[in-house]
Amino acid sequence: MTTTLLLLGGFVLLILGGEFLVRGAARSATILGLSPLLIGLTLVGFGTSTPELFTSVQAALRGSPGIAVGNVVGSNICNILLILGVAALIRPVAAAASSFRRDGAVVALVTLACLGVLLSGQIGRWTGAACVALLLGYIVMAYRSDRRSPAATEPVAEAQGTMSLGAALLIAAGGLALVVVGAHLLVTGAMALASGLGVSDTLIGLTIVAVGTSLPELITSVMAAIRRQDEIAFGNVLGSNIYNILGILGVTALVEPIAVPPEIMQVDGWVMLAATAALILFAITGQRINRAEGGVLLTGYAAYLAWLVAG
Repeated sequence: MTTTLLLLGGFVLLILGGEFLVRGAARSATILGLSPLLIGLTLVGFGTSTPELFTSVQAALRGSPGIAVGNVVGSNICNILLILGVAALIRPVAAAASSFRRDGAVVALVTLACLGVLLSGQIGRWTGAACVALLLGYIVMAYRSDRRSPAATEPVAEAQGTMSLGAALLIAAGGLALVVVGAHLLVTGAMALASGLGVSDTLIGLTIVAVGTSLPELITSVMAAIRRQDEIAFGNVLGSNIYNILGILGVTALVEPIAVPPEIMQVDGWVMLAATAALILFAITGQRINRAEGGVLLTGYAAYLAWLVAG
């Protein structure tokens, strides 16, 4: 019962915290005059990845590398196959050619680099520092590119209103606090569950924790698809995956070097690469992810989960 309450409590706080964090960040960005694409790639994409950050850091500090690394790899797989798949089934998600040339290339390169690091078997502090530096460089590049684009003047419908910048930042800070507490409860419950069931913390990290910490991305992308804000729905997934690798693995390795579990090196890292390749292929061929392609992504995720459980 205690484990169940910890998991449920962690999930609830992560969802609530992620919602407040995204709303506060999106409104802050609009007040500051940023575009929907940059919001999706940075503040929303990064904001919805905050649960993964605190969950992985907590897991690394508590000696559970399977949860720390599995959370990132599993979340990236979940973002593409489950979240983008569901959003595309609700409504085809457009991928603007101009922005995708930049951000799609970054996602591809970062994912390839991540696979190389995973295959090395160890993520040390120097690697973590390099990841964080690359993330900062990406943010600067995206901001400068966005400010030169005509889209920089486009408003975000959901973020309109009379709320002040201070209030928006306060909402975001409150969401962050909920995320921190939720991540702690989730990791504690996940470790207890793994121990009780006699399964590896890697499997728990790739499934329960990865899906749980990806719930803010799911909510954000689905709502963006319903409201026809394709740039936020698509940018959320791209930004989240970039941030998961460069930000979460980077910061986690800086705090505590991580040993990569063998099963992630052998299988899950390659699944992440294959999912990223499918995303890029679908986006290039039709300039959008249509419903049929969304169905393919979801089928792929179901097959992946079945393989994990069977293994």
